[in-house]
Formats: sequence, C-alpha cells, structure tokens
Amino acid sequence: MALTAIGLCGRALIKLGATAIASFDDGSAEAEVAGALYGPTRDALLSANAWSFATVQATLPRLADAPVADYACAFQLPADFLRALGAGGDGRGRGLSYRIVGRSLLCDAAAVTLSYVGRPAEEDFPAFFDQALIARLAAEFCIPLTESSTRAELLAQLAESEFRRARQIDAQQDSQPGFEDFTLIDARSGWGS
Repeated sequence: MALTAIGLCGRALIKLGATAIASFDDGSAEAEVAGALYGPTRDALLSANAWSFATVQATLPRLADAPVADYACAFQLPADFLRALGAGGDGRGRGLSYRIVGRSLLCDAAAVTLSYVGRPAEEDFPAFFDQALIARLAAEFCIPLTESSTRAELLAQLAESEFRRARQIDAQQDSQPGFEDFTLIDARSGWGS
C-alpha cells in the first residue's frame, strides 16, 4: 500500500509511541514537529543514495545569460532536483565536465542531459524506502517529542540499519555485471581443444 507524507509521519510517530496525525495542521505537538522535519528529512534521505526509483534523466533548458566565468553555457535545473549524478550530451547522461551553481548547471556544451536524483511523489516510494524513511523520521522526531537522548540514539542506529538494508535492496534493481569478457574464462575454454 502506497503511503502519503502524513502516513509516513504517522507510522514514525507510532514507532515512537506517540499519536499519529491526520494532517500537518492539526494543532498538536506531533503535527508541528512532523511538519517542520518531514521535508528536510525526506530530501536528505533521497539525496544520500542514487536510488533507482528516484533517478531521473532530463534535457535541461538553456538559460539566456551566460555564466560569468569558467563555462560557456548555463542551464536551469529541474524543480525536483536534489543531487546530480552526471551530465552528458548527444543522448548520454554522463561524460561532461560541469558545475552546479545555485539552481543552474554550468558547462561548455550547447545541450545537456542531466542524470540526477529527483524528488518522486511519496506514493511512488518502494516499501524498502518507506521503512528507511519511517525509521529516520522516528529518530528525528524523538528528541523534540520525548526529550530522550538514549531513545534517540537507539532510533538513529535503527535508522542507519534500515538505510543500509534499503541501499542493498535498491542495488539489486540494476543489472549486475557478469564475467563475459574475462580473459581467464576465454583461456580455459581453449584448454580442451
């Protein structure tokens, strides 16, 4: 079942032993803490890895004003941009030298395709990421809601464990390199001839 921002925060609050919220504006301490910490925590966790579900490629629109120095062209970053993975031209998402400055990408190419980590809708998060985010939110919510540093440390350890687990699962979403061009295999196949 896909979770919303409120659903993710609600599960994190329940993990703390607090009351789940119905909205970020319900007037409770839980809603105030969740509203303040949810967005930055979500974006930090998304940015921490090149998640397969959050990796996007886009052709960037060129800006009219050229950069002041170092590069010839400037391009507008996408609205959902969190972290660059690579930039390329001619149908490639990597290979160009570039620099991110503010909300612009600077480079010497006339056209750019950016590979980046974006901000997908919560409903598009896979279950393994939901669990990592819920654990991270519980750790972040702990001090403001419970004032227990011991409990916060335990939740931070759990969050780190869930993050590692989510990264391992996500890494399996890509094709794994094989031994197709391994010279020892080629040499061995000729032994029996």
